[in-house]
Amino acid sequence: MAVRAFPVSTKSGISAAALVVTLILGTLCAVISRAEAGTGFIGADWSALRFTVWQAFLSALFSVILAVPLARALARRRFAGRGVLVTLLGAPFILPVIVAVLGLLTIFGRSGWLNGLLAQVGLPSISIYGLHGVVLAHVFFNLPLATRLLLQGWQTVPAERFRLAAQLRLTPWAMFRVIEVPLLRQIVPGVAALIFVICLTSFAVALTLGGGPKATTLELAIYQAFRFDFDLGRAALLSVVQLGVAGGAALVALWVLPVISLGGGQDRPQRRWDARGGVQRGLDGAVIALGTAFLVLPLLAVVLRGLSGAAQMPTAVWAAAGSSLFVAVISVLVLIVLMLPMAGWIASKRAGGVEAIGLLGLSASPLMIGTGWFIVINPVMNPADLALPVTALVNALMALPFCLRIVVPRLRDTVQDFGRLSASLGLRGWPLWRWVILPRLAPQLGFATGLTGALSVGDLGVIALFADTECATLPLQMYRLMGAYRMEAAAGAALLLLVMALGIFWACDAMGRRYAAA
Repeated sequence: MAVRAFPVSTKSGISAAALVVTLILGTLCAVISRAEAGTGFIGADWSALRFTVWQAFLSALFSVILAVPLARALARRRFAGRGVLVTLLGAPFILPVIVAVLGLLTIFGRSGWLNGLLAQVGLPSISIYGLHGVVLAHVFFNLPLATRLLLQGWQTVPAERFRLAAQLRLTPWAMFRVIEVPLLRQIVPGVAALIFVICLTSFAVALTLGGGPKATTLELAIYQAFRFDFDLGRAALLSVVQLGVAGGAALVALWVLPVISLGGGQDRPQRRWDARGGVQRGLDGAVIALGTAFLVLPLLAVVLRGLSGAAQMPTAVWAAAGSSLFVAVISVLVLIVLMLPMAGWIASKRAGGVEAIGLLGLSASPLMIGTGWFIVINPVMNPADLALPVTALVNALMALPFCLRIVVPRLRDTVQDFGRLSASLGLRGWPLWRWVILPRLAPQLGFATGLTGALSVGDLGVIALFADTECATLPLQMYRLMGAYRMEAAAGAALLLLVMALGIFWACDAMGRRYAAA
């Protein structure tokens, strides 16, 4: 078979996988060993655990509830700019969290646009801080994800089912109940479980919009025990609990994630006879308009406020931007070194390690790994001296599961198509990668590295544990400006961070496509 004939080194892939497992599980062992010296759970820790689960549940619930009508409206309507809007739904995934939070504050904060409008009509102001603020931010990030997944499911419904429903003269409600409700029963539990896991390990949102005894997540409690009390035992104990909760939820999510395949169709384009009425057209239009406004207005607010605040940025912002760029570059390089041999091993040997490594990445949060690295490094040297390299390494490890799922399918196709020919020509090592693999893998590799670079440049996680007053990335510097109530300067930094994240993603993605076309 071509798979067995493909001359990709297995040893390098196994070595890379072993290194990844060692880096993650090694820090876990360090955390567990330190947790044994802890004093046990206190009342505040139980409160943080309850809040973590509750906010994740509410975030998943509202994200799915709001995504259902939005995905349904997008599935039923064709209009100018629809493709751009669907593409825009992927933007929050690479958007730096701290930038999105500032945009939400500009809209919903104490001095935001909404409270200004409420004041003009004589209504009391609202506060974005606390549980509702955390849930609002999580819905902003996860509503597009839920919509994309549901829309993908809707597009798999065979067109013949809608044609048959029209011939039977089913009402719109009957069509929804007969065709679409079974689809939702299949997809919604998995989507909700995935969002629940993501929200369990969200740190930056809780750091900026939570806080206080009633709005502290486990990750925020780890940070507080680490930075404020320097109680490594308690931080380690909380990390173990957080790992258990997130790991259990990840197992459930992996179990309930559906395989979206209804079958029975002939790949004809869908034509919806249940959406021709003026009332239904108006409702769908209103849903799409509201969803678009919810996603676009915070980004627009960041741009407008950032343009006015760019002149007020201190010089430390530019130094922090250089540090963030360094972290992004190192993360991308580490990702390539680990991902390519692992992807080659998985594709050529049909190894089933992708799911296991992905589950490991979902279960182990960056803050838990950062705590473990601090425990390992602290007896030997000052952890702040390694703040940037450790941040880059952790970001690469967190991006690895997603990037493997991007790269492996295309590499597996290359194995099937060119494996035997490459073996017969004696292509091995670098010539094999240069002439056979990389030209065909370049678009996926560019997308994966762009995703990693964008996520790394905007990360506010590990750096918050390791950094001192003289070392900061741009997200951390922006958070410090917000804490000092220098909101205009923070807005300028947010615009710079937004440009850097999108620019890194675009540059890597475009480079991969250009290399593939060369």
